[in-house]
Amino acid sequence: KKKKKKKKMKKVIIGTLIGIIAIVMMISETKAAYCHGKPHDGAHPNTTPLYTKPPTYVKSTKNGHYYTVGEGDDMYDVIHVYGTPYEMGYAQGQLMKEKLRVFLPAIFDYLQEEIGSNIPKNIPEWLRKYIAEYGLDVALDMTYELVRFYTNEKIFEEMKGLADATGIDYYMIRRIHLIGELTQGKCSMMGAWGEATEAGKTIQLRAFDWDVKGPFKNYPSVTVYHPNEGNGHPFINIGFVGFVASFSGMSSEGLGISEIGIYYPDESFGGESRIGNAFVFLLRDILQYDQTLDDSITRMATTRRTCDLALGVGDGKLGTFRGFAYSHDSFQVLDDINAKPKNDSWHPPIKNVYYLGMDWLCPPYNLRLGEQIKKYHGKINPEVMMQQVVPMTTTGNLQVSIYDLTEQVAYVSYARGDNEDGPAYAYDRRYIRIDTKQLWNVTKPAL
Repeated sequence: KKKKKKKKMKKVIIGTLIGIIAIVMMISETKAAYCHGKPHDGAHPNTTPLYTKPPTYVKSTKNGHYYTVGEGDDMYDVIHVYGTPYEMGYAQGQLMKEKLRVFLPAIFDYLQEEIGSNIPKNIPEWLRKYIAEYGLDVALDMTYELVRFYTNEKIFEEMKGLADATGIDYYMIRRIHLIGELTQGKCSMMGAWGEATEAGKTIQLRAFDWDVKGPFKNYPSVTVYHPNEGNGHPFINIGFVGFVASFSGMSSEGLGISEIGIYYPDESFGGESRIGNAFVFLLRDILQYDQTLDDSITRMATTRRTCDLALGVGDGKLGTFRGFAYSHDSFQVLDDINAKPKNDSWHPPIKNVYYLGMDWLCPPYNLRLGEQIKKYHGKINPEVMMQQVVPMTTTGNLQVSIYDLTEQVAYVSYARGDNEDGPAYAYDRRYIRIDTKQLWNVTKPAL
């Protein structure tokens, strides 16, 4: 009886919070503040040699392969999964069971400790305390109720496969995947093409500035998806073991994604909402289903959007990139001509480039990133990005992904894990070259 009563009370609390947040988040706030951060003092080029060897095979299961790539303290897992959503989740769970049984509970425990700072600041303080009092599970179950009607249900099927293979509670897995909707992260992005790049290639940056204190940095991975026929096309998820939502990645159709959580928007963003398609699942759908930049624009324009973000999609086939000012109330397509935010002193337009440093109204990072881009304009390539632009801007503390969309090659680095040596942040560490064309051609196990 006590359990039933507790469960009923939890549902009441979730329902109440949903109603309150739905009202609160639909109200536009005054948006004119500026970010307080700036590039770190002592920024320097990253001259660490690039790792270029192919992944090393470890083992296989019915619907998946497990490889590693890199060496020493600069290594991560490469996981190939095949089949239906459930089969792909189950395969990853089988291959990575030991790590997942440590990592996923560690995430939840860590986030519970950090709950006070992880609830969005645009939710009133009294409501933040209320969520903190009743627990992270209530906040994330509430988030699920707000997004589930707008989310591709196949993503939850994959989570169920992951749960069944590992014995980890499905609801814990689901909650962890929704943390991004509450804490978007501060990041940077850039797309360069045509006259801005060496040989006119399409080069994209996704610098992921997020949490480097918790367990994320200890479980880096690239998951290579090979969906069954009728369920999209191959793509890579650049993230962490067991994460089926997307923060960074490239597709076999030549698309790449970038994302920035916007904490300092201007009035053009309008109001936010927590009811809609969670952005980490939207980005996953772009990678898995969209064939062109235009497909992704249609998807973003027509979905029910939620929080304030800047998103980016590059298209290697079309040879271009677009940024997007993305919120519940507004959707703006951005490029070198419509280069918002408009400010010639700290965010000047640059031909054949769109860029954004750490936030929307963030003069120090935007100015530094723009200066670096202009310095190498016409010569931008992955090496310039790795060695000069990214480390001199000091962006990408947890992960940096640089996509050569023309050649379909990714260059990826991660923050220093616990018990590892070397620089702390990804932008100062060794990059690993990933030839995605080779990944698409890895065949399903013959078991």
